[in-house]
Amino acid sequence: MRFDDRRAAGRQLAWRLEFLRGQDIVVAGLPRGGIPVAYEVARALDAPLDVLVVRKLGVPWQPELGFGAIGERGVRVLNDDVLDQTGLGPAEQDTVEQAERSELERRVRCYRPDGGPVPVDGRTVVIVDDGLATGATAEAACQVVRGRGAARIVLAVPVGPASVVARLRRVADDVVCLQTLHFLAAVGAWYHDFTQTSDSEVTELLARAARPTPSPLPPVSAPEPPTHEVEVPATGVRLGGRLVLPRSAPAVVAFAHGSGSSRGSPRNRYVAGVLNRAGLGTLLLDLLTEDEERDRANVFDIVLLARRLHAAALWLSDETALTVGCFGASTGAAAALEAAAVPDSGIRAIVSRGGRPDLTTATAMEQVRAPTLLVVGSRDTRVLGLNRRAAERLHCVHRLAVVPGATHLFTEPGTLQAAARLACDWFTTHLARPIPATPHGRSA
Repeated sequence: MRFDDRRAAGRQLAWRLEFLRGQDIVVAGLPRGGIPVAYEVARALDAPLDVLVVRKLGVPWQPELGFGAIGERGVRVLNDDVLDQTGLGPAEQDTVEQAERSELERRVRCYRPDGGPVPVDGRTVVIVDDGLATGATAEAACQVVRGRGAARIVLAVPVGPASVVARLRRVADDVVCLQTLHFLAAVGAWYHDFTQTSDSEVTELLARAARPTPSPLPPVSAPEPPTHEVEVPATGVRLGGRLVLPRSAPAVVAFAHGSGSSRGSPRNRYVAGVLNRAGLGTLLLDLLTEDEERDRANVFDIVLLARRLHAAALWLSDETALTVGCFGASTGAAAALEAAAVPDSGIRAIVSRGGRPDLTTATAMEQVRAPTLLVVGSRDTRVLGLNRRAAERLHCVHRLAVVPGATHLFTEPGTLQAAARLACDWFTTHLARPIPATPHGRSA
C-alpha cells in the first residue's frame, strides 16, 4: 500500500498512535521529510511538535548509502556492516562527518532561531520520520533524546525493513511501523508524492504547530471503509460474517472467535478496526450457527471449527484475490492453527490472542508453516504456560509476546491496544512474505 504523500502517511500513523492520547508526550520529527509526517501526528494527538536534527553520514561515492549518522550533543552512530562492505577509512569518515556536522549546526540555527529544544526530561518522546532505510539516523535520534532524559521513546514511521525495525526495538522502547517489509529498495517508492521537503516548509510547519489554538483539536479519525454483511458457504451451512475491505488493501484477516463469542465481539471488533485503519481487510465470522451454539460441546469441537475456518479462508481468497491471515482468540486460535496445517488452506500468517493452542492436535502443530504470533497476558498464568509449551512445538517462524498486566480477556487499560498493535505489526510484516518451504524452528 503506497501513501499519497507525507501528510497522508502522518494521518495514518496518528491513528496507530491513539493509545498515547492524554499522556505527557512530545512529538519530535526528523528533518526534513519527517516533519510533515510528525506535524500530522502532533496535531492529531494535541501534542507539542519539535524538530530533532540528525544527519546521515553517506558514503562519498554513494551518498544514499549511509555508513552512520550524527545528532545534536555530539551523538555519533556508525553502521559497521556498511563500513566493512565499502572499506571506508577513518580519514574519509572524518571528512564526511565534518561536512555533515556543519550542516547539522546550520539546520539547528534555521529551525530553532529563538531558543532550544522542547524539554523532554521525564516525558514520552515520539520520534517520527517518513521511513527507515538503514536506521542509523533513527538510532542517533533515540540516543539524542535518551541523553536529554526522556522517560520513554516511541519510534514511529510509515514504512521500513523488518530487519531494521527489529534492531531498533533494542534502542527504542516501542516501534510503530505501518508497513514492515522484508525488502525495501527505497522509502520514496512507497509514496505517490515524495517531493523533497524544503527548509521553509519545515520552519512553517514548526511555527504553525507552535501557535495556540482556541481549543484542542479533535482526534483524527480514519474514514470508515465500506462494511459488507456476507454469508460464507461451509459444508452444509452458511456462516454469517462482516467483511471490511479498505481501498487498496494488500491482505485480509479472518477472525476466529473464542468460546461463547461471535462476530459482534467488542474486543475482536476493536482489533479489526485497528487493522482496517492500517489498510488491512477483515472478516469477522461466526464459525457456528445459532442452533449449534446452544450445544456447548460444539464450542470446543476444534476439528469442526477448523473445517469451517478452512472453508472461510478459501472463500475469502477467491472473493478478494488477497493474501489471507487469521486472528484467533481462545478456542478460535486452536482452530486457526489446525486449519493452517492443511496444505491448501492459504492462511499465510496467524495471530493468537489468549489462545488455547493446547487444543490443537500435535500433528497440526508440527505442520503449521504460517508465521505465528502468540499474544498472552502476563497475569493469565495458566494460558501463558500453555502457550510457552506450544511455542516449543512450533516449527514455523514464531514469537511469544507477553502483554504486561493483562488477564485473559485483556480488559485492563491499554492491554487490548497493545495486543492490537502487536497483531497489526505481525500481519503487515508477514502477509507480504512467502511462507518458508521448510521448517525454521526459530523465533522471529
